[in-house]
Amino acid sequence: MGEANATRRGPRAGAGRGSARAAAAGPRGIPLSAKLQPTQARGQDTFEMVLATAGEMLGHMGFEQLTTNAICERAGLTPPALYRYFPNKYAILKELGDRLMAAQDQVVLDWVDQGGLAGQTFEERLASSLAIHEKVIAVTLAFPGGSAIGRALRAVPMLQRLRFESRDMVADRFYEALRARYPNSSEERLRVAMRVTVELTYAAIEMVVEEPDRDADLVNHEVCLLFAKYFETFD
Repeated sequence: MGEANATRRGPRAGAGRGSARAAAAGPRGIPLSAKLQPTQARGQDTFEMVLATAGEMLGHMGFEQLTTNAICERAGLTPPALYRYFPNKYAILKELGDRLMAAQDQVVLDWVDQGGLAGQTFEERLASSLAIHEKVIAVTLAFPGGSAIGRALRAVPMLQRLRFESRDMVADRFYEALRARYPNSSEERLRVAMRVTVELTYAAIEMVVEEPDRDADLVNHEVCLLFAKYFETFD
């Protein structure tokens, strides 16, 4: 996924995750959804231009300083052209967050479906865990403003639910894949373990994405080592 196509529209892997994806407004009544889905080529180009520009700018200035006027100026658009599709910058961030998490989730779910959780030995589980971490990091780094989008989703209360929906969906898939392997472990403990694993994975990936030139390989290895050791306590 490169800069040119990272925000291109298409089927969303996370479609149907829950109410957060479909919500029309945030808790304070701020609209969070796109006002209009473009159907013609010119409209689609404008829609994508807004998203690509906002993602790039997020990486440089952060969400607090980002404004719709600044996006228009950088993209060469008039404010009415932007507001035709997005009511505010929160709706733009939600669309970017939806797309980034859908891309991340699809990589993880493909890995699960291909047997990524099926390693029988400690070494196999460690290698498999390292491989999926590296893939998710690559997807995030290729997405315009990927690390900044993640920070913004954590910082903006009305959009934090997007992360929770993604985490819980992936944790449920992990649970389904591992339930048969650990028949003697309680359902409650195993479900909590899946949520903890996914949340810690997010944190580790964010560390690497935000400082990709600082001991990234070692961070990945140490976190995956923790996971591999942790699951040896289940039976």
